[in-house]
Amino acid sequence: MNTADKHYKFINSKTGYVIFYHSLSGQLSAEEIKAELDRIRTQVAIQNGIYQQTVYWEEIKDE
Repeated sequence: MNTADKHYKFINSKTGYVIFYHSLSGQLSAEEIKAELDRIRTQVAIQNGIYQQTVYWEEIKDE
């Protein structure tokens, strides 16, 4: 079964600006996806010099 990749945007909650985009394999389990998104959120926060709790992600859905 070929599951489509999932695309996410990481947003600075204080500014509302998207600061990073990332894609993950749709074949990952929900737990693996959450763990990977948490890891990336930490990296994005460090790279941008902001608190980790300031960054959140949203899945980008085709509409």
